[in-house]
Order: sequence, then structure tokens, then C-alpha cells
Amino acid sequence: MEPRVAVIGAGPAGLATLKALADRGVPAIAFDAGTRIGGLWVYGAPHSSAYRTLHLNTSRTRTEFADLPMPTDWPDYPDHTRVAEYLLDYARRFGLLDAVRLRHTVTDVTRDGARWRVVAAGPDGTTTVHVEAVVVANGHNSRPRLPSPAYPGELTVEQLHSHDYRDPGQLAGRRVLVVGAGNSAVDIAVDASHVARSTLLSLRRGVWIVPKHLFGRPSDTLNGALARRLPWRLRQRVSQTMLRLSVGRPESYGLPAPRQGFLQDHPTLSDSLLSRISHGEIGVRPGIERFDGDRVRFTDGTADRIDLVAWCTGYDIHLPFLDPALLGEGADRLPLFRHVFHRQAPGLMFVGLMQSTGSALPVVEAQARLVAAHLAGRYALPSPAAQAADIAAELRAARDRWGERRPAMRVDFDAYLAFAAKELADGTTRARRGRGVRWHRTQNVQEGP
Repeated sequence: MEPRVAVIGAGPAGLATLKALADRGVPAIAFDAGTRIGGLWVYGAPHSSAYRTLHLNTSRTRTEFADLPMPTDWPDYPDHTRVAEYLLDYARRFGLLDAVRLRHTVTDVTRDGARWRVVAAGPDGTTTVHVEAVVVANGHNSRPRLPSPAYPGELTVEQLHSHDYRDPGQLAGRRVLVVGAGNSAVDIAVDASHVARSTLLSLRRGVWIVPKHLFGRPSDTLNGALARRLPWRLRQRVSQTMLRLSVGRPESYGLPAPRQGFLQDHPTLSDSLLSRISHGEIGVRPGIERFDGDRVRFTDGTADRIDLVAWCTGYDIHLPFLDPALLGEGADRLPLFRHVFHRQAPGLMFVGLMQSTGSALPVVEAQARLVAAHLAGRYALPSPAAQAADIAAELRAARDRWGERRPAMRVDFDAYLAFAAKELADGTTRARRGRGVRWHRTQNVQEGP
């Protein structure tokens, strides 16, 4: 059967999309540049940022797909090997492998009349398909971002981005400076503290450091329980109180105070960072002022000699196969309805182009269900005016909570899952009653009153 949909990527988002489409009887094909499915969880793959010591930073029960729970005998925070095996089992269990074309890099996605033309470069040449719809599900953690503009001065030591970090052996015997405050930065700093000659962690801003367990339970399950009962502002107060009682304030460890309250930025989970700092194995430093060869000067006037910088400064979203006109001011600012549907290009959808306060897997699973239901004609979008108003309201709320740090991509994990389920139900009702914007396969367009 000829595919009606092209899915770009065969990591968690792409696999969830293939599963949802198959459930709705919508044939699809997926292209992935890797040699096996699993996306960034495939250790050693060219586009993967996985490292040997990588584990989930969200707990097993809050990470698993609803359609396939993770084994109950697994630890609370499985490592990358188990997660990659889980994704492969998911693909096998639901018969998705035959729909995936590995070692195929999508190079062009363009509108071609009433359809979409997708071109992928593979080991045996170029593959071109014409489909009704395209789902971009290739993630956004593959193009390393370095500080721009670069810090003043000349840096003469080795530099490494977290994307290229694989093993603590890369840090052994070195004077390591880790720059960043996210989960990768903390993991690498902890790894370095066990093998490096010295380890420094430079943070321009404070973050909330959360142990992986609180009161004997995975810490994110406590927040999940609160989410079912309290709005986020009240959850914030309760969570900050729990953190103060369990580990104290970040400032007591020499870390900068967070500028925003808990739940207003992505927390950094670590059972080891605070211990390694308090044992003197990791030195905390403020932001960088300048480099002088093998010396780094910080904004507080202190300076240290180093011979390796590990940049843990995030990633740029890279979608070179799309016309820049479709991305407007940038992929991180796209005004997508429910973070999924492109408003000006019917048939162009995104799964996983978001930043969740929790795990990504249940979120992309919920997004995939919206996509599949719409393409099956069972879910109707609201009117264009209602979509625009909803997007604007959500963006205002996101800016109020998260500021200007990619507000268009931010989603509250628990709130989004509840909202997506309600949206699917509401859209199903709209479709049944002949309202809203529906997908008509015969014309390959969205239509509505």
C-alpha cells in the first residue's frame, strides 16, 4: 500500500507517530539517517549525544509510553542501553520496522500541488515520495550550539561539546572546565570529578538541583501527584519547600541562586553533584569573562588554568530540508496549534518540537495521536481564528511562566497530557458534528466552515 504520510525520524517521536498512524489505518513511511532506530538513545550513532554513563533523568513510570510500559523489574532510572532496547522492542511489538528506511537523510520537503514531495538520500541513491502529509519528528538535539558571540580572548586548549562526549576516559588526568547548568553538564562534571586532575563547573545562572529520589520515591512522581490536585504556582511552593527540607538551598553549596522559581525552568536532576561539590571534587565558578590561552577568567575576578573545556551549551534546531519561509522567525518560534499543526501549510505537522517539564515520550505519544486522528478524518481542528487565539493565549501564559527562553516550545508535562486528551475528545466531537477544520483525503487539504 502506498504511504499517505512521510515521517522524518525514527526516534521516540517518529516511532510513536508510526504507531498512531498504523492504529488509525493510515499507511506511512519513515526516513532516518541512523543505522538503527532509537534516535539519540543509540549510543555511538553519529547523530546521537548519548554517553556511556547516560541514564534517564525522568523516572521509568513517568517516561514510558502508555502503549507499552517499561519492565517493572527495571530500575527507576534506566540507562541508555535499556532505553534503546525498549524503543526497539516497541518498534517490533507494533510492527513498525518495515515502514522505516534507515540510512536515509531527508534533503528536501516541498509542496507539490496538492501533495508533498519528500526527497531522501540513501545508500543506494535518492528516494522520492509524494504524500498527503509530512510529520517532522527528528528531534532537536543534534546540532551543537556554542556561545555566540564567543567569549573574549584567545582559547588555546582542547574544546569538546557535550554532543561529542562519550566516555569519562576523554576527561582523565585533565584540568576540566564544564560550562553549563543542564543535565548533561552536571553528568559530565560528576564524571570528570572521578577521573580528572581537577574539575570546575561554570554557571552563568542558577538552576534547581533535584535529587532523583525524594522521601523514598522518584522525585518526579511526587510532582506528578501534586499536578493532579494543584495549579503550578501552588506546586511550585510545595516543591521548593520539599527541596529546602531535603537538600537545602543551592546557595549553601556555592551555586548561584535560581533566578526563577521551581517549575519555571527545566530542573537539573542529580544525586551526585551536591555531594561532589561538598567533598571538594567539583569547584563551582560563575560565568566566564574571558580566556587567556590556557587560563580562564571568571566574572568574579578569579582565574584558573585549564586544558579542556566541555561546552554543555545546548543545541540549535536544524531543519535544513524545509523552506525557511515555512519556519518564519525560526523553528523555535513556530506558532503551532497544540505544538503540532502548522497553520499556514496544511499537511505539515511536528511531533516532538517542544521542551517538556518532564519526559518527552508520553508527550510525543499524545501528539502523534492527534496527528493520526486528524489524518484519518476523525479529529477536526478548531476554526483558523480559534487556533490563532488559542496559540496567542498559550504563548502569553508561557512567557509569564518561562520568560523568553523558547516560550513557544514550552509545555508543562502533566498539563499538556491532560489537555491533549481533552483536545482529542473535543476534536472528535467537532468532526462527528461536521464542525471545525477536517482532513479530506480525496483533496489532500484541510477544509472547514
